[in-house]
Amino acid sequence: MPIISVNGSNHYFERKGKGTPLVLIHGAFADVHMWEPQWQYFSESYYLLRYDLRGHGRTGPSSLGEYTIETFADDLADLLDALDIQMPILCGQSFGGSIAQAYTVLHPERVRALVLASSMAAIDLSLMDKLLCRVLFPGWAMTAVVNALSVEKFVRFSLWLGRLTKGKQFLSRDETVEKYLEHCMLQMISSEYMKFWRALYRFKLLPLERISCPTLILNGEHEPKNMITHTREMLQRIQRAEVRIVPGAHHALNLDNPKVFNELLEAFLHPANARPPFCEREQQSLDRSKRPREI
Repeated sequence: MPIISVNGSNHYFERKGKGTPLVLIHGAFADVHMWEPQWQYFSESYYLLRYDLRGHGRTGPSSLGEYTIETFADDLADLLDALDIQMPILCGQSFGGSIAQAYTVLHPERVRALVLASSMAAIDLSLMDKLLCRVLFPGWAMTAVVNALSVEKFVRFSLWLGRLTKGKQFLSRDETVEKYLEHCMLQMISSEYMKFWRALYRFKLLPLERISCPTLILNGEHEPKNMITHTREMLQRIQRAEVRIVPGAHHALNLDNPKVFNELLEAFLHPANARPPFCEREQQSLDRSKRPREI
């Protein structure tokens, strides 16, 4: 099993293929297997790297007492250095996209291109975010819930909470995908949940203006409406950003509609190729003047 020690913690990783490095960063409470459709599709053209975040999957828990977004960005920096990966394309889903943002803000000269899939810009950006994390479910309350419940009960609670606030199929339209994500969540130990939730609640808006590389923002067509606020914020702050919509997809967009996700990502990385069409409704609400870019 490929394990490497970076930033004071052992990390599980996998790599495959040759060419320009493409690093896949999974979302909160998932693991490397969430990238399976992309792992097969892009391995013939890119040097792929995927890894389990600390506290997740085969990386497992770490001795560090507290996590922040910078912790995960530093993990990524040390991992890339240890594997001698230079100028990668970073592709992060959900919290993985937050990690990719943090890394790129810290090291803008070291990133070739950035892909933010279903990613938030901060924990409390929209009015709905503020209502949820400051009033209805503040950080201290969530910490108390994690501390009081078993892992299984907390997983059931958090999934119930997500469905209540974001819709019955907020994670995915596919029952198999939902079961996979639930299985990943059940593998984490309670102390890691505690550290991870505190890291989520501390995630504030970063100086995204520092990001200078071409950036693709991907959202599922059926994402919660508050994601529009996050997308607009990133479009305003990241000079070379553009947005595309994955039709028929929810939060786990790369698993819900891998065909279109892969096509959109490939078209972004190869601008000469014909682009698949936008979702017209979302284009009207999010489109802005186009700017030239190079990858």
